[in-house]
Amino acid sequence: MRKTSQSLRLIACLLNISEAHNERIVESVALSATNLHIPKQDQFQGLGGKNSNGGVKCPATVLNIFSDLDYNRSVITIAAPIENIEESVYRACETAYDQIDLGNHCGGHPRLGSVDLVPIHPINSEVDLKECGQVAQRIGHRIVENIKGTSVFFFGHADVPQNRGLVNRRKGVNWYKGKGGMSFHNIGWDLGQRPSPRYGCTGVGAIPYITNCNVTINTKDLALGQEIAKSLRASTPGGLQGVQAMAFEHNEMVEIACNVEAFEDPSSDGQIQYTKAEEIENKIKGLANTRGVDTFGSKLVGFTPNEAYFRAEKALLEGNATVWKSLEQGLLM
Repeated sequence: MRKTSQSLRLIACLLNISEAHNERIVESVALSATNLHIPKQDQFQGLGGKNSNGGVKCPATVLNIFSDLDYNRSVITIAAPIENIEESVYRACETAYDQIDLGNHCGGHPRLGSVDLVPIHPINSEVDLKECGQVAQRIGHRIVENIKGTSVFFFGHADVPQNRGLVNRRKGVNWYKGKGGMSFHNIGWDLGQRPSPRYGCTGVGAIPYITNCNVTINTKDLALGQEIAKSLRASTPGGLQGVQAMAFEHNEMVEIACNVEAFEDPSSDGQIQYTKAEEIENKIKGLANTRGVDTFGSKLVGFTPNEAYFRAEKALLEGNATVWKSLEQGLLM
């Protein structure tokens, strides 16, 4: 990740909410993330050090919104200096809880919460995962203390001291069974009240930045897609490093959805690496073709950490809180 003597200490959140059909609601959540009341003197501090708001002209920015209508799910990319990210993300969550009733949700993607996932990510080396974990914990506590009826489970560096990963925690709270009509009575959670049909249960955590690469295969055979997803995973012999994969029904076909995490490459002096989207696409195409199926299309959703940092830095220094409005809705790279 990027580091210079003039780096701002920035954090990103790829906020996952269970709404895509109502654009007004999605935009309202995004705007809430930028509607902060930060004292002006706190927005113009020196670069580096503990206070990193140096020269910024807006307290937070939304870089991108990706909405999938079939899944009825949106990912809102929020970025802010470390001092502002908690308030920015909390305000977005507050609006989402107010406007999204999970009991009325219909979509093809697993979910447990109206606000389903609140992952906090460092996007440059000036901020570490321990700090992100502390931010995530504060957000989780604010949610359950101020929005009655909500519940939270922690993951990654917010899950102290276990530091359990997102996949592990999702399995533990039955996230993968959350596609529809499930009972919340047996779901585990860390804070708040028993999960309710209205709000469900929200995952809040701190993990390295994740890029999403999704590839559609031209079949309705979900079991075949699940076989391919399993073959891709880093946990499978012969799988791809840093890749977590799932298969979902999507637009009358099957989508292989991949979370691409950072990993250290021993061959490059321990530098942080990501498996390239082209490698993922080619692997899926090969696995699909051996089963007599073609790929239909692919999309890389969002940014790499360096891209997120550069875009966030530019937006904050220029005072552009709504970067997503200048992009095509749901940036695909």
